[in-house]
This record gives sequence, structure tokens and C-alpha cells, in this order.
Amino acid sequence: MYTTLALDLDGTLTTSTKEITLRSKEAVQRAYDKGVHIVLASGRPVLGIVPVAERLGLLGEDATILAYNGGQLVSTRDLKVMWERSVDLRTIHTCFAYARQHKLAALSYDSKGVITEMPDDRYVGLEAYNNTIPIRRVDDLVAEVRHPMPKVMIVGEPKRLLEARAALLPLVGEHADLGFSDPFFMEITAKGVQKASSLTTLLALLGHTAQDLMVIGDGLNDVPMFGIAGLAVAMDNASDEVKAHAHTTTASNNEDGVARAIERHILSK
Repeated sequence: MYTTLALDLDGTLTTSTKEITLRSKEAVQRAYDKGVHIVLASGRPVLGIVPVAERLGLLGEDATILAYNGGQLVSTRDLKVMWERSVDLRTIHTCFAYARQHKLAALSYDSKGVITEMPDDRYVGLEAYNNTIPIRRVDDLVAEVRHPMPKVMIVGEPKRLLEARAALLPLVGEHADLGFSDPFFMEITAKGVQKASSLTTLLALLGHTAQDLMVIGDGLNDVPMFGIAGLAVAMDNASDEVKAHAHTTTASNNEDGVARAIERHILSK
């Protein structure tokens, strides 16, 4: 039986309207009751994942939040950080300065939500919507962010973000990874940090093996997790590129895909 279950959130556990269906909630709870360690693995900040953990009945229980695309591991029992890797301040400021110069929206997070110089940008709005958190406008993001962060972002049209990544890699590539959770979201994390690497760290802390790991996801940032999992399940709404890296597929996020996969591969065993 799979002893660890890592679930992506957006496009996987949550529907297109950011809801968790009753069937999926019950399937996750039944897997937990069966002794499976649940990992909520997302690019979201912690404050965007805690409400999901609460809806699933995992707050105060023995489960894990994998936040910031792998930048932090947080226990749902007490919301204490178990492990963290942050982007250094110089790298963050270099990325923000590039974004401002090229009129791209950059963003970070405070204790309540998103902070940005461009609150009306459609992709900033999408990030806030995905997390159900507010946006706060700041005059100078470089001046506002004074400490290393597990993740910051530059968002915008995919073509422009690819150009930004090519320009920034020679400047910050030794210290940070610039990856995409979606073509319009460029996520800047510490070098070598991704969902898969922090998940490997968590497995070691739990004393579990990768062969006992089941992963369900839909995005490009889930593909490295697929590569280490004993069973990798792609959502039907995932791209063909993502599906090509999975062992099997399930129904879409609007058709109880997570519940169906858990029922088939965990609860029926």
C-alpha cells in the first residue's frame, strides 16, 4: 500500500471554481484514516494552503503542507516550519529590478496576501484568486521585501516570461531556479528546490520510501514529483506533456479525479 500521498491543489484537488468536492474530501479523509500520510503539495504560499487543510480536516492532524513549490515544509499539526530553503535577497532584488525595468508584474507575499507594484495586472489577480488571498499595492517591491523568501514570482504573457527567464538566468542562475507552474507564472525558488526535492526530504524525515509514494498532479511543476513516485497519476485536464510522464491518468479535477484515483489505488487495496 502507498504510505504517502502527495496532492497538487490547483487543477488537481480543487475544481475550476476552487472547490473541493465532497467525494474528494471523503476519499482523502479515508486515506488518512487508513494511515496514509497526506501531503498538500503546491506552489501556493502557506496562507493559501491552510484553508484547504482545514476543509480536509487535517489541521491539528499528522499531515504536511509542502508550500512555495517546495520552499517550505510545514506540519499541519501545529503549523511549524519543518524545513525551509529561501531565495537570497540579492537574487530577489535582481529579479524585481528586471521586472520593473521591463514593465512585468513581480510579486511576493506578506502575512496576509500578495504584495506587488502592479495590483491590476490580470496574472497577479489570478495568483490572488488561486490562493483566495488579498492583494496589497506597494510603491517599491525591492524596498518592501527585506528578507529572503521561499519563493517570489514574475507573472505575465508566456512569451515575455520566456524572454525574462533567458535574461535572468545568467544573472541569478547560480543561486536560483526559474521554473513555470503555468506558462504565465514564473516561480523563483532557491537553487535545486522544487516539489520533488522537498518531498524527498520529507520522505526521509518520515522514514518512508519513494516506492511507497503516490503523487497526483496536473502541472509542469508536478512532473519532477512523478519522476520519484512509486505511482504517478496525471489528471485528465493535464497537458499531453504532463501525462507522458505519469504512470496512469484519472478523471479531471471537475469530475472527482482525485477521489477516483484514491479509491482505485489506495482504498481498494
